Amino acid sequence: MLYKRGKIWWFKFRFAGRVIREPAKIGSKTLAADGERQRRRQLERNWNRVTKRTLPPLFDRAARAWLDGERPHLAERTQDIYRVALECQLVPAFGSFLLCDLDTEAVKAYQAKRKTEGASARTLNKELQVLRQVLKRHKLLADLQGEVKFEWETESPGKALTQEEESSLLEACKSNPLLHTVVTLALNTALRKNEIRLLPWSQIDLSKRILTVVRSKTEGGTGREIPLNPPAYAALIKWAGRVPESKPEHYIFPACEAAGIEREHPDKERIDPSRPIKAWRTAWRAALERAGLRIRFHDLRHTCITKLAEGQASEQTIMAIAGHLSRRMLEHYSHIRMAAKRAALDAIAQPSPALPGINFGVGGAQNWAQIEPDEIGETAKLLN
Repeated sequence: MLYKRGKIWWFKFRFAGRVIREPAKIGSKTLAADGERQRRRQLERNWNRVTKRTLPPLFDRAARAWLDGERPHLAERTQDIYRVALECQLVPAFGSFLLCDLDTEAVKAYQAKRKTEGASARTLNKELQVLRQVLKRHKLLADLQGEVKFEWETESPGKALTQEEESSLLEACKSNPLLHTVVTLALNTALRKNEIRLLPWSQIDLSKRILTVVRSKTEGGTGREIPLNPPAYAALIKWAGRVPESKPEHYIFPACEAAGIEREHPDKERIDPSRPIKAWRTAWRAALERAGLRIRFHDLRHTCITKLAEGQASEQTIMAIAGHLSRRMLEHYSHIRMAAKRAALDAIAQPSPALPGINFGVGGAQNWAQIEPDEIGETAKLLN
């Protein structure tokens, strides 16, 4: 039934024992009749749980739509992780699949392939998590639930570089001024990769030799002030000389894709100081190959914190520099190296009456490598 109130048409009908009376919100009787029919069909579909089925989209389209929807709720670093997982691995592997065609065998084959490529368990699990979220959004995860297993992740405490490894790495970075500056900062400030990448010049006080962290992964890390020691200060001064036109709001390491910023005469037209550099992955890997090392960039932070611990810095000082909130995290990052352990134990050694002629005290031999072979032989006899 249609009727008019003022200039607006209304419709009225009975459905499931109830009277439905609603405005068509229009002045045309013909369109109001169409509105009544559509409202009836909507109620019938909802009441009988009848939905119009559509073919699931291709994985490529579904994945990008999922990331666009999640982006406002994700931290910048998490967005980067998900974007790399999609663009570099998942979309090339499953981009042409209809979501409904993604089955257990396809996912297991993907896992096996990534393992042969040397992907770590942590990296592969992140990729599987993204895949699960895309399927979950389209209510297609149930078929894979319980069938696809995550990889077992071992707790990796990281690594602290030895003095020789640190020197070798810095030498390998000399050909790239940007990378050399970044690595020097990481080794001497304990900054995380993103903390370095997102630093503007306004957060560097060269007169006081203090660096302030603008954005950090943790609440305790944001806004912390770090004194610049001589290597870090010298590296920043040298880098500042390469970008003399920088303003306080500019990023220290600007976006410079294909600009050749490491060259003596870079393409300045391609450098955008209003945006931070995306990464230095290619230069980093090349430097590692030249240095003969297999480490993560994050291990430079481990190295700095370890040197602080070996240098007898207090826990409070180390946590203030590193931006930690707990002693547990401090223990995770501090790796007392063998040389420091040996020096500490040798420093407390006293001459023993049972070992004549061998003195480990101050001014004595510091380790077995400094003891003459004949002395070692005599000592072995006494111990036996």
